[in-house]
Amino acid sequence: MELIVFDLDGTLLDRRGQLSPYTRDTLAALSRRGVAYTVATGRTLHASRELLRGHGFALPQVYKNGVMIWNPANDAYSHRNYLSLDEVQHVLEAVLAQRVTPFIFTLERGRRHGIYHPPLQNDMERMLAQEFARSDDVRVLPAAELPADAEITNISAIGVPGSVAHIQAVIGGEPHLVAYVGTSWEDENWHWIDIHHVEASKGGAIDTLRGQLGLSRVVCFGDSENDLSMFDRADEAYAPANATPAVKAAATEVIGHHDEDGIARFLRKRFLVGR
Repeated sequence: MELIVFDLDGTLLDRRGQLSPYTRDTLAALSRRGVAYTVATGRTLHASRELLRGHGFALPQVYKNGVMIWNPANDAYSHRNYLSLDEVQHVLEAVLAQRVTPFIFTLERGRRHGIYHPPLQNDMERMLAQEFARSDDVRVLPAAELPADAEITNISAIGVPGSVAHIQAVIGGEPHLVAYVGTSWEDENWHWIDIHHVEASKGGAIDTLRGQLGLSRVVCFGDSENDLSMFDRADEAYAPANATPAVKAAATEVIGHHDEDGIARFLRKRFLVGR
């Protein structure tokens, strides 16, 4: 079995964070042909579910850069990596020291998701909290309401580039943590940072899927540093033209820009023409 694995933001999605009509049609054609595909994304399940619903994503899906693998067939997580209390404390200290608000992501009893935060400090953080709250699958609440028994999957934040870079540098000294940074698609003057356990990676999740699904080959697509571990594990790895230099250097080939249906156009030539 050959499996296609897509990153979402900056790769399969356009600059609005949506599946373009051309990409939706391409996914439908792949599904009709019996081509297997899934996602490996830094997003959470609740930030992706509605986006992917109805577009043939029936196989296990990788969320939060490999923190969790979710199987839509039974609506259950088959793989999870959580942060310890000491790790959480270290991250919170690093984020708060830069006067940036941390968003604490949890998985709770009954498979409920929560996002908790201290007081928000600027309009961008307030916009992000509102965006999180739009999902019916997640509660966005003050940090004081964080349940004592909640499992913490990751901590994210958004800030000016200098503050985010400083947080990343501090986290880089912690051997059990990994931090991924990128430019906010809402405003390029802001950067996001996502921090989770070092054992969670897209590459590790790909290895898990190989065992679960009996994969013979993996073909993946990604644009950012959090995709490099996936590129390392895949048999073929493709970067859109908007990818970072490190990702382009690691790719089998650089293809079209994500906002010009670059991935969908490649898929049609590779998997659909002549079939």
